Formats: sequence, C-alpha cells, structure tokens
Amino acid sequence: MRVRWILVAGLVAVAPLLYLMRGADDYRWSLPEGIPPPAVPEDNPMSAIKTELGRRLFYDVRLSTGESMSCASCHIQELAFTDGRGRAVGATGESHPRGSMSLVNSAYASRFTWANHLLDSLETQALTPLFGEHPIEMGMAGKESDMLVLLRTDERYQALFPQAFTSDADPYSLLNAVRAIASFVRTIVSFDSPYDRYMGGDANAMTAGQVRGMQLFFSEQSECFHCHGGFNFSDSSTHASSRIDSAGFHNNGLYNLGENGGYPRDNTGLYELTGEPRDMGRFKAPSLRNIAVTSPYMHDGSIDTLSAVLDHYQAGGRRITTGDDAGDGSRNPYKSVFVRPFNLTAGERQDLLDFLQALTDESIRSNPRLANPFEE
Repeated sequence: MRVRWILVAGLVAVAPLLYLMRGADDYRWSLPEGIPPPAVPEDNPMSAIKTELGRRLFYDVRLSTGESMSCASCHIQELAFTDGRGRAVGATGESHPRGSMSLVNSAYASRFTWANHLLDSLETQALTPLFGEHPIEMGMAGKESDMLVLLRTDERYQALFPQAFTSDADPYSLLNAVRAIASFVRTIVSFDSPYDRYMGGDANAMTAGQVRGMQLFFSEQSECFHCHGGFNFSDSSTHASSRIDSAGFHNNGLYNLGENGGYPRDNTGLYELTGEPRDMGRFKAPSLRNIAVTSPYMHDGSIDTLSAVLDHYQAGGRRITTGDDAGDGSRNPYKSVFVRPFNLTAGERQDLLDFLQALTDESIRSNPRLANPFEE
C-alpha cells in the first residue's frame, strides 16, 4: 500500500543518509539522497561566500526606505519564512493585496509570487520587493544611489562583494546585490520533516494516523495531490534535471462575485496580466511544506486555520453569504476540475490534518546558517 502512494504522487523515496553535491565554485548542496539539486542560473553560480553576502543583505534593514524593514521582515525564519499576516505590509505602511509566500524550497519553484506566470527566476523576483512601487514593499525606487553607497562603504560589504564576484572589475552593483540575495534564498531548503524521515525508512517518524492521512492526501478521494504533488508538494516545481516546464495556477473556488466567476478587484489572479476570462482567480498552488506554521491561508489570508481550509475543499469551494464578496465559490465557472466536494469521516478528517502537521521541518526554523547575522 505504501509503495502505491509513492508512485501515485510521483515522489522519490528519501534515504536517511545525506549526500553532498558540489555546486559551482565551492558551494555544496546538502540534500537527502533522491532529492535533485536546484536549478541554478549559469550567470549566477553558487558559492559559499556569495550566499553569506546574500544572507547579510537579506537581513539588512538599511535596504529599505526609512531603514524600517528587511527582506526578513516579511519572511521570518521561525514562521518558515512567512510573516504571519494575511496581507503583507510594506515599509511605508501600505497594505498589500496578497500575503508573503514562504521562501522555503523556493529554489525549486518554477514561478514566483502568487499570480505571475512570467516571473521565473529568483534574481528577477528580488527586484520587485526592493524597487516595486505598486504596491511599495521596501521602497528603494529612486534610492538606488543610496544603496550603492551603502554597498561600497559598509566595512563588511567591502570585504564580501569582491570575494563573491571576483571576475567583476567593479563588484559593487545592484545586480550583484540581487544575485547574492537570490543565492542565499536558494539555500533555504527543507527536507527534514517527519514525512521525509518516514519516506527515508524510519517507520516511527509518523504516527499511524499521519500515515492514514498521507494515504488520503494522495488518493482520488481528496484530490489534494493533483495540485500539491511531487517532492515539493506543488505543481509549480523545477530542478536541475527538469525537462518539462511545470507552472500550475488554479482557481480553487474561493470567490464567485456576482455568481459569474468574479474575484475581488485587487486579487483577480492571472487575469490581471492576461485579461483572459479563464484566468480569473487562478493563483499558484504553493508548496505545502511547513504549512502548519504558515497561517493564515490562501493568497489573501482569508482562511485562518487548516481545519477551515479543509472545510473549504470538502465543500468544493467557499460560500460567502453576505457583504461585497458574497457568492458561492463552489459554483465558480472557472474553478479547477480538481476542486470538487468530497466526504470524510471525522476520523479521516483528523488523519488528514495530522498528516499536514507531519510536513513541518523544525530544523529550518532554527538553523543558524539561515538566521540573522546582525544578531550573532
């Protein structure tokens, strides 16, 4: 039975011993056997010194207007690199339409952010929080020269940039800063949950209920694995050996404004970019790794608990009876075919929730290699 679920999900058994795989320069990926290394751009090879530089930049509040926040303000390690908010708040206090996605295993993401099918590299993605203006996140648009002065004059950066970018005549550039941040984010990998240990051969790593929940998760009864499958529990995944571009965006029946498929105006999903009616309400299916510590849920944080998330999917969509967002999401004409009602006994329901808890990797939340270097 256990083998069947592995095959259905397209998962790879994870052996208990770690192996080290050499990346470019002197960086070594530390991954379980069977997990492929991430894809790394040829123009931004990994190195230990570059990831250390990126870690400092990631936690540096001076890279925001008013020196009020850093990348880590919206991606807190203890919360699996989310921020605990339904909707992110930028350096100027502006509230964003969507929540901060977890950065864990974003090295394996084929697309970034909730609703942009064109954004396919961490280097490009890092430009948005730094310099984007609609909405403002870190608010550095127009302050590029100030940022360059910081990179050139800070004593630590004076040492790290030349070591990280040895072939550049002038290593102190915004492009190199973005490359370093992206390199650090690629190191935030998580494969040490109870689920991983169970798949690696530790029969006691998960409870009997969690094992039953895993079987439900990967069954046609619940359909969960269709959008949250593979080793990263997402259908928008890639790695160094990928041959197929996988980019999954789905309408999960969260809204149905006017009973004609509408979503709130500030959160229309891919439709905002394409204008295609079929893209209304289509958002990226995030990885479910560490999902138990990344509430609230959905792109807009509109569901508080995993139990309520399960309610939503059991009903085949959310019904809102009053207010501006009223509508029956289960009848949304653009909803994914995989989101349909299903029945669970009370015991099955608890088993499925328990399995989601087994996807939490406690080590990623406390690993000093990923922590704030300014507090060391």
